[in-house]
Amino acid sequence: MDSLSVHLVNPSDNSFGTAVITPRWLFVLAAATPRTAGDPILVDESLEQIVPETIQPGDIVGISVHTGNALRGYAVGRMARGRGAWVVYGGIHATLFPEEALESGEAHAVVKGDGDVAWGKVVTDCLAGKPERIYEGGRIEGGEFLAARWDLMDPEKYMWASVQTIRGCPKHCSFCSVWRTDGQKPRQRKFQSVINEIVALRRLGFRFIALADDNFYPVTFTDLRLAREQNNAAKLEELTAIRTERFQLMEELAKLPKDMVFYTQMTMEAGEDVGFLDAMRKANIKGALVGVEAVTPEGLKAVFKDWNYSGEALARQLQTFKAHGVHVLGSFIFGLPTDRAATFDATVEMAQKAGITFAQFVMMTPFPGTVDFGRWEKEQAQNPTMVGDVPITRYWLIPTAIRPKMFTPHPTMSSNEIRERTQKVWDRFYNWRAIWQRSACCPNITSRIAFMFLSKLYRQMYADTGISTDSARRKKSKAWAKWTARQCKKLFRARPMPELASPAWEIGLGAIGQTAFAVGYGPEMRGPFVEITKK
Repeated sequence: MDSLSVHLVNPSDNSFGTAVITPRWLFVLAAATPRTAGDPILVDESLEQIVPETIQPGDIVGISVHTGNALRGYAVGRMARGRGAWVVYGGIHATLFPEEALESGEAHAVVKGDGDVAWGKVVTDCLAGKPERIYEGGRIEGGEFLAARWDLMDPEKYMWASVQTIRGCPKHCSFCSVWRTDGQKPRQRKFQSVINEIVALRRLGFRFIALADDNFYPVTFTDLRLAREQNNAAKLEELTAIRTERFQLMEELAKLPKDMVFYTQMTMEAGEDVGFLDAMRKANIKGALVGVEAVTPEGLKAVFKDWNYSGEALARQLQTFKAHGVHVLGSFIFGLPTDRAATFDATVEMAQKAGITFAQFVMMTPFPGTVDFGRWEKEQAQNPTMVGDVPITRYWLIPTAIRPKMFTPHPTMSSNEIRERTQKVWDRFYNWRAIWQRSACCPNITSRIAFMFLSKLYRQMYADTGISTDSARRKKSKAWAKWTARQCKKLFRARPMPELASPAWEIGLGAIGQTAFAVGYGPEMRGPFVEITKK
């Protein structure tokens, strides 16, 4: 056993040498690895690809896959199995398609759902030479979440760290799988545990932290009103407790070193809750990814998101975020059936008018586990479209070089038209002049330079490398992204603070565990814990 190693691999086709945000699951699953197996070897392929020779017969290789990196993940698994290792898959994609991971990825085992107890059992079973085929992880409560093993990270490789505070989302957007896979009941981590982990990261020199949550704003005014109108006292108590815990977390974040900066993800309804936004500002939560999705009522209805505002009301609500000190990274979807040629210009003009600080413009993609995917899969069942010998409904198995950029037909535009217009929107929103104007939100010239570098990096990594079909443009963008990432890293690092102390917490009884085995799918894992309350 002493000569065997556990490897955890975050697969990626694009290695930039430097990454923006830590792939949290790697370090949390490391904490879930039984001590008897030793410290796992962590490989993040967004930094550099795995070296096959590091895999030895009898080793255990855990690979987390989402739909976007499944093809690369399967290639890594086949390589590892060919070298005599035990191969285990987890993550949202493996949860949805366990048989595919067993077949295409040549897995010995698949972890479905949360990987808390399951991952430790998998490792133990593999060491005994008797892994099961499927391990059911289920969903654990937020009180069982565990801090990541940041001691295994090279802090020079990442600009921002990531900490999770809550999982699940009560919404039901047609394009999102979170509410189906992670559930609509928010599972909230104890704020004391969150603060302790953030302090540990600041000691290492991280001052930019992504609060990697499905929805940082899990309880809306509408939720509370409906519970009252239904005379549902138990539901009202539950929602009030979640909301109270959110404010407690933000109160504690506000006490941390003032140079710390937090970002998160939340729904548009937070714009109606200025008290919550003000608490975010005091907590140094400077920005949030907000799903705008569409700027018209028809577009919002198409994605089951008609609680969002549109038109002038949308602009005013987005401006409310900024007025209360929270900058918005607006997320927009192109390729909805209601989109027309004029939608593209209208969207970028709305983003500029609303004062959005960052924006991402993505093409409609039916992701497995979503309502949209289920509808599309049924439509394709009668007369499936094939790319080579792969049905289009399994597009993630199509080699990247020949994989279409759009999968569902549009009533008025071709896929190429949508792609080209989306690319032009990225170009318009992220030209140098527009970025410089938006950088006025920064307090000094150094911050404005950092803002401009980060804007260009974001655009290169998520637009040209993801949308463009021109191989020369993709290659140039990747080179630019690598160079820009190196410059950004210097701007975001801070002096380590090894002397920084955690708040004094009283120790009680309890237990903490892990959640899922995936990037973007529940990045917490199992280990011993004592429940804590503040003195």
